[in-house]
Amino acid sequence: MNLNLKNNKVVNAWCMYDWSNSVYNLVITSTIFPVYYSSVTRNFFGGEQVQFLGLTITNTVLYSYSISFSFLAIALFSPLLSGIADYGGMKKLFLRIFTYIGAAACITLYFFDGSNIELGIFASIVASIGYSGSLVFYNAFLPEITTSDRYDIVSAKGYAMGYAGSLLLLLFNLISITFPDWFGFANGGAASRFAFLLVGVWWLGFSLIPFHYLPTNPYNRKPAGKLLAHGYKEVRKVFRSLKDLPSMRRYLKAFFFYNMGVQTVMFLAATFGDKELKLPGEKLILTVLIIQVVAVAGSYLFAYVSKVKGNKISLSTMVVIWILVCLGAYFVTSAMQFYVVATVVGLVMGGIQSQSRSAFSKLIPENTIDHASYFSFYDVTEKLSIVIGTFAYGLIEQLTGSMRNSTLALATFFILGLLFLRQTNFNVIRLPKAEKAR
Repeated sequence: MNLNLKNNKVVNAWCMYDWSNSVYNLVITSTIFPVYYSSVTRNFFGGEQVQFLGLTITNTVLYSYSISFSFLAIALFSPLLSGIADYGGMKKLFLRIFTYIGAAACITLYFFDGSNIELGIFASIVASIGYSGSLVFYNAFLPEITTSDRYDIVSAKGYAMGYAGSLLLLLFNLISITFPDWFGFANGGAASRFAFLLVGVWWLGFSLIPFHYLPTNPYNRKPAGKLLAHGYKEVRKVFRSLKDLPSMRRYLKAFFFYNMGVQTVMFLAATFGDKELKLPGEKLILTVLIIQVVAVAGSYLFAYVSKVKGNKISLSTMVVIWILVCLGAYFVTSAMQFYVVATVVGLVMGGIQSQSRSAFSKLIPENTIDHASYFSFYDVTEKLSIVIGTFAYGLIEQLTGSMRNSTLALATFFILGLLFLRQTNFNVIRLPKAEKAR
């Protein structure tokens, strides 16, 4: 075994991956790409109805469905890949592969101009698969780089660095889009396309730091025989162990529901502001800037709340705030009201993501080395919740003609998450069958 749980250089390198890949989540997922996509497709097709593979569909609905498809794909094959990674000691290899895939797809988006909508949709799907796939293996490193008493603060530090790094790049992109002539771009659209290319380069470049410092095979696992078969056995073993871990099962149910709301807001908030409030692109990006700044503080704030009051109180508080946010969003009619809601979103967005990751780490059995396999179930839960959340959001909009009605559905998801969260016991001995004894 080659574990060093007190090496700050390794911890900082792990956090650096949040710095590198979070630019995708901010620039591609939350801000510039959704606004750019809506604009170029509306201009090319002369309205919100677009042609995709011979089908006529609303542009924002198509985007919602594409997000759903990408996460469904990663949910289907990530458990098997995580089993292979655990059995063969290949977490870092898979982390590299998904990073390369995601970064290359971001660079491909540079060539999307609205006329080639299939290229834009397919590249955004592949980028999403690369990003979400990499997180399975990245998150699984947390129990291997630090002690359990530091999970909350290290996870918060990772997210905080991610918000800071992505904010830095977004500011540059915002300036280049607002003043394209300063950088030699013909217009804001060209600057937006360059932003997608820059995300890919940033993601790949800064990832070289964690690739260098993270442990390659800390448990010195030596695979023998067929990796696919053994990978399946690893996942099956972990799945069977869940029956002896009732707190983990309850937590995954809670996470499934409240994460529906969190991730859907992250993916579709910009399109809500664009379509329902008719906010210009620069105001939408300003909104996201507010969220990013506040999210850094929120990550550390709720890490402190968790330290003092525990994960259950910390997470429950944030979920209640999310419920109020969804109800408030239904009545938002002005840019200022949108900014206020965005500020509250930022406060709880950083906290709930970092605390969700660290809380799950605490529920993993102490005597296991199959961290990627356990985190694959966390990831599958996350991805399926995104699939259902974004699909439901798009479907309700399609049926009712308004995104406002979709926000009420998100409040319902959070309420269900809160109910299951209140049933979760985080104060358990994390050994197989220990919870039965209790």
